[in-house]
Amino acid sequence: MSTKIKVAVAGASGVTGTSVVNALLATPEKFEVTALARPASVGKREYVELAERGVIITPVELCESDELVQALTGQDVVIECMTLNQLEQEKALVNASSKAGVGRYVPSFFGPCCPPRGVMLAREMKEEVLNHIKKLYLPYTAIDVGWWYQLSFPPLPSGRFKARFEYSTVEVVGDGNQPWAVTDNRDIGKYVAKIIADPRTLNKMVFCHNQIWSQNEALKLLEKMSGESIPRVYVTKEELESSISECEAEMAKSNQTDMLKLGMSQYKHLLGIRGDNTPEKAKYLGYLDARELYPEIEAIPLESYIQDMLDGKLKAPYS
Repeated sequence: MSTKIKVAVAGASGVTGTSVVNALLATPEKFEVTALARPASVGKREYVELAERGVIITPVELCESDELVQALTGQDVVIECMTLNQLEQEKALVNASSKAGVGRYVPSFFGPCCPPRGVMLAREMKEEVLNHIKKLYLPYTAIDVGWWYQLSFPPLPSGRFKARFEYSTVEVVGDGNQPWAVTDNRDIGKYVAKIIADPRTLNKMVFCHNQIWSQNEALKLLEKMSGESIPRVYVTKEELESSISECEAEMAKSNQTDMLKLGMSQYKHLLGIRGDNTPEKAKYLGYLDARELYPEIEAIPLESYIQDMLDGKLKAPYS
């Protein structure tokens, strides 16, 4: 009988973490799953339910400490699914993983692909973590997943299909014809489960995506399936670049700005104007292609996601 891969997940109760844990638990003969949780959070419903499903809940603060090193000792893989607001905690997790001899560290990338510098501040922050990993020669795999289906649409006029405006590409970027890679966030874990068990992906970046759609194509599909007409709101290259420049000027003066406004402007610019988020660009940037590595993965098509939303089976993320 083969030895199980021991996987510790930080941020297991979040959207990405939930997708990862669900996929790992789907093959209990292959993975032993631990969720790292703040001691004050272990009694929360999310962690109680994870424990009931067989996840080991380890209470530990993500800070520089012997307790964190001890919690990670014996783990084969550590997967970080937290936000960029928790950058210092992630660096502490990296340091502890190195000291504990973890066999593979998966940093919190899980977004569109783009060059490491000069395109998006969030990407630069992620690259800072990756560079720290490399300074320690900690084995790693960085995984990007394109743009989520769940953040790709405006709401329907009827209200059957909702969206969180501040996190979503509700406007048509440019002319709407730029294709970009999209993924159902429920599928992220399927890719991760394959990648972390594959020696070919060690010390590599891997790009995952379900399908390629332009905004115009995706909106026409939603209109066809819903029977509703969706008003188009456009945002231009010039408007996005002006928004980015304003935010960067604020940062230069006071080191403070509206990070969500800056981040979404940069996301929209790289997706719909620059066209960074495609498998072809990912390969140029050095990524392996998960669709080529794992053709057996049954990815959820966009049509199925839309139908699930129309049927009320899903809700908008972060709502």
